[in-house]
Amino acid sequence: MADAVKIAIIGAGPAGLSAAAHAATLGVSHRLIEASPQISNTIFRYQRGKHVMAEPGVLPLRSPLRFEAGTRERILDHWQHDLERCGTTLQTGAEVTAISGEQGAFRVQLQGGAELVAEYVVLAIGMQGNLRKLGLDGEAQAPIQYQLDDPDEYHREKIIVVGAGDAAIENALALAPHNKVTIINRRDHFDRAKPANNEAILAAIEAGNLSCIYNATPTTIAGDQDSGYKLLVKTDGGESEPGFDRVIARLGAIPPRRFVESCGIEFPDKDLSALPELSATYESNVRGLYVIGALAGFPLIKQAMNQGYEVIEAIEGRECAPADEPLLQEKFADVPGWDNVNQALEDIRNAVPMMAPLTPLQLREFLLDSTVHTPAAGDVVFKRNDYTNSFYSIVSGAVSVSAPGLDQEIRIGAGDFFGEMGLISGRRRTATITATEPCVLIESPRRTTNKLINSVPAIRRLLDQTFLKRAIQSQIAPDVPDDALGALADSATLESFDSGQELFHEGDPGDSLHLIRKGSVTISREIGGREVVLSYVPAGQYIGEMALISELPRSATARAAVRVETINLKSEPFRALLAKYPSVRKRVEAVYKKRMSSNASARRDANDGSVLSFLMEQGLGEATDVLLIDESLCVRCDQCETACAATHGQLSRLDREAGASYAHLHVPTSCRHCEHPHCMKDCPPDAIRRSPGGEVYITDACIGCGNCERNCPYGVIQMGVEKPAPSLWSWLLFGLGDEPGRSNNSAGKSGQQKKATKCDMCKDLPAGPACVRACPTGAAQRVRPEAFLQIYKRD
Repeated sequence: MADAVKIAIIGAGPAGLSAAAHAATLGVSHRLIEASPQISNTIFRYQRGKHVMAEPGVLPLRSPLRFEAGTRERILDHWQHDLERCGTTLQTGAEVTAISGEQGAFRVQLQGGAELVAEYVVLAIGMQGNLRKLGLDGEAQAPIQYQLDDPDEYHREKIIVVGAGDAAIENALALAPHNKVTIINRRDHFDRAKPANNEAILAAIEAGNLSCIYNATPTTIAGDQDSGYKLLVKTDGGESEPGFDRVIARLGAIPPRRFVESCGIEFPDKDLSALPELSATYESNVRGLYVIGALAGFPLIKQAMNQGYEVIEAIEGRECAPADEPLLQEKFADVPGWDNVNQALEDIRNAVPMMAPLTPLQLREFLLDSTVHTPAAGDVVFKRNDYTNSFYSIVSGAVSVSAPGLDQEIRIGAGDFFGEMGLISGRRRTATITATEPCVLIESPRRTTNKLINSVPAIRRLLDQTFLKRAIQSQIAPDVPDDALGALADSATLESFDSGQELFHEGDPGDSLHLIRKGSVTISREIGGREVVLSYVPAGQYIGEMALISELPRSATARAAVRVETINLKSEPFRALLAKYPSVRKRVEAVYKKRMSSNASARRDANDGSVLSFLMEQGLGEATDVLLIDESLCVRCDQCETACAATHGQLSRLDREAGASYAHLHVPTSCRHCEHPHCMKDCPPDAIRRSPGGEVYITDACIGCGNCERNCPYGVIQMGVEKPAPSLWSWLLFGLGDEPGRSNNSAGKSGQQKKATKCDMCKDLPAGPACVRACPTGAAQRVRPEAFLQIYKRD
């Protein structure tokens, strides 16, 4: 006869241990079942001596088990002792092969034929048994491993660590003292890591203790044991081939979906990274069957332990508000009727369809990172050309959208969202948003929204579809209703192009139009045997209409100035839209005629193309605002530098003489305020910010690590110490201090630490940049990319 308990808890990780310990303290019949020979197999397999963090720090701990930051060994010892103190019933070395039945009579089958009957089942199995693999050509013959037990076993090896999460960072740091370590990061920053790990890995890279290859995708493993192994890696700058003795890949894990689905638990879609659908109390669609911990999408130890406590409370029928309840109550305090968090969450879910695919747990986590606004009628949410990139959901009320080219304002009502264009493109806001009636808006940061988009495919699809239709409406067909855009939208595809790659070539058939969603492109023609750049087109505009209107081959080549994403609209449905709506044809033909005229002018003056080519070579394809100097007007008085130094503690952020020139156009060494700033990528204290006006600036949080100075490809950041303005009389009479107007980038007499300095476009001065205001001849101007040619032609 099978054993019987009230609660069977599967998996002795942090979530399962906490659940079992709480059940034991309440005197509830239970059994904790673990397939491994020991508790918390994931933490047990951490590298020896690993420091385990207690995140997230804002949450209190709810568990009979102790947990605070410390070594792996100490934490496991505490848990083992606490389990014994609580009287927990634990069965190790027992693998669960199947779960069947229903609430009150679940049957848990174990390998070997044993069976356990339980009224309730809690799944806390984690995901470490399903590690993601590299899956590269040549992998089978190479020394590749997916776990690091003891870093002290390895000495004097060339080791490549693939991954950018906490496990990869911790492995790389532990191996670095005795090995030559390279970490491969698929992105340009370590955004998935805990803050402490992020700081540690950046400090190690800065100190030269290990190296990192950013924006890197491993493609192939070449070589053998005799000749040596190489990992072929694709990067933004081309291919790299680091040699290695060993690869340690820490790529996360895939949920054990087949087993979970065999228990009857449903997932929202077929995506392998999708999470099971759970209630606010962690109950699945199978009544009495609960899921907690990493499998529920909460891998952090403290979160998992809190869930273990809360799930037992729920099974016992006790009211237990989640640990994040006070934080959410504070966020909802200004909204009438949202005194109860659960009611507020239900209102949000019912009002905003985009939130419908989220589990209650995902929704809570999303809102914890968001801000609730209650603007009155007439309040401006953001203005056109603001450089913010957060995302807004409308819970109640409505807003209006106004922008150049729109004959009338567009209304967006409750349940909809806005801000997706700035979110995706990373450029300035393309419209002004104003509340037309009292609203409740949820503003979510870009990082939080992107995390949600990447984890919930249904939201990604909805966002892409909405972006597509709004881009078509705002740029091409503002007078066409949504339902009339169906055929065109259905034919659209999302395409990406690396820097320098052609979108289409002169002479190609005109079979599509590209809406530029992210990045910028140059338009060029072959004139006199050389390629001449005719124009520059940033995100938010479209290209390729000329061939569709004329039905002739492409008249020019479109090339990505930086990495570009476009929406490709096919020719047949686009031409059908033109035929059906004369207003659309008129609008597109106006753009067509304007570009024909511009291109004809550019062909007459090939210097225009040469100027644009020169500016692209200087990196202005990713600039949002750049300082240009007309050398035909410049008298070399250096008033621009003097004014800059006087405004910024005697540290000039401008070097007028440095930089390249073409004809009379000079690009001095000064910040370009890039679309996606390189300097922001590896800033440990997050001291580099972007203001709503687009200015990239450095806050007082700078620690002087120098990462931004090294990451900037344009040499516009320097390290120095700001000083009070020097006295003219002290310098003249006594020789004290520096000559007034002369910058000094050395450390002060007190040994003050140098910090990073760069142009902030004098964002706090109402009159604007001091360098431009100080120029007596008007030679210095700050210019947006769209106006490059105008500044060249002004004389």
